[in-house]
Amino acid sequence: MAKRIVVALGGNAIVTKTGTAASQQESIKKTMTALAEFIKAGDELVITHGNGPQVGNLLLQQAAGSTEKNPAMPLDTVGAMTQGEIGFWMENALDAVLIENNISKLVATVVSQTVVAADDPRFANPSKPIGPFYTKEEAEAIKSENPDFTLIEDAGRGYRRVVPSPKPIDIVEASIVETLLKNNMVPIACGGGGVPVIKTDNGYKGVEAVIDKDFSAAKLAEKVHADELIILTAVDNACINFNTPEQRALGEVKVDEMQSYIEEGQFAAGSMLPKVQAAISFVENHPEGRAIITSLDKVSDLVAGKPGVGTIITK
Repeated sequence: MAKRIVVALGGNAIVTKTGTAASQQESIKKTMTALAEFIKAGDELVITHGNGPQVGNLLLQQAAGSTEKNPAMPLDTVGAMTQGEIGFWMENALDAVLIENNISKLVATVVSQTVVAADDPRFANPSKPIGPFYTKEEAEAIKSENPDFTLIEDAGRGYRRVVPSPKPIDIVEASIVETLLKNNMVPIACGGGGVPVIKTDNGYKGVEAVIDKDFSAAKLAEKVHADELIILTAVDNACINFNTPEQRALGEVKVDEMQSYIEEGQFAAGSMLPKVQAAISFVENHPEGRAIITSLDKVSDLVAGKPGVGTIITK
């Protein structure tokens, strides 16, 4: 039976060692080839993606080249710029894959706005990593050149810049995404979590923050009444006792059980925790749906309906 699926892609589906446009486009082509399996199976597909490395790098480029006549753009605008950049790459790649498979479908990128609360306390506590990893020495040098930056160690992998990450409360373009689905199109939406905006009497106003892409994907999946939210990351399953002799991969899990693991501190704040929290959020707000956390390599098995694939969270 055909399903409506929202897929949230992690940065590993895009980013490369060199960071060139060509290398990232090549990486995206492989990712789109995998995601096309859902379309071949007759499913309705919405693609969301991260932009952490891209937005961080672009901010550094903006700061390095900023002059009085050519000033650096603010974070919300840079987020919109990378939505268009990555959406363009994904459209091109998926178009090519669909043509190769004789599938007639249009792909459309929706530069999306994610509504947040102006009084969200997370604005006062920057926590969302963006940009590349740095050594301690590199981080100190960047901080000295950019005193308004906040840099912290990220899950033992090095230092990264962090920015405020308020929780999404609505997706402005959700109805547009649903219209595209109803017209047999593949929307790419909420890239990088969407541009964070607050609602005003005169419309929406961008704010300096980055939305976690998994939380915005969960909100979008809820708003378009998706059957599944699939969060694709670098590992096949969420695990408890990670990196210990007692490590155990989680299969089918109920929300209450996952909540208890969160309370035990089983998931790292910089990596798996937001994915698990986003999955729970979707299922709690849309009890008929289910959330799956797994790797891109497991997409074919998911489409084939093989049992035991990924961590499956249900109400």
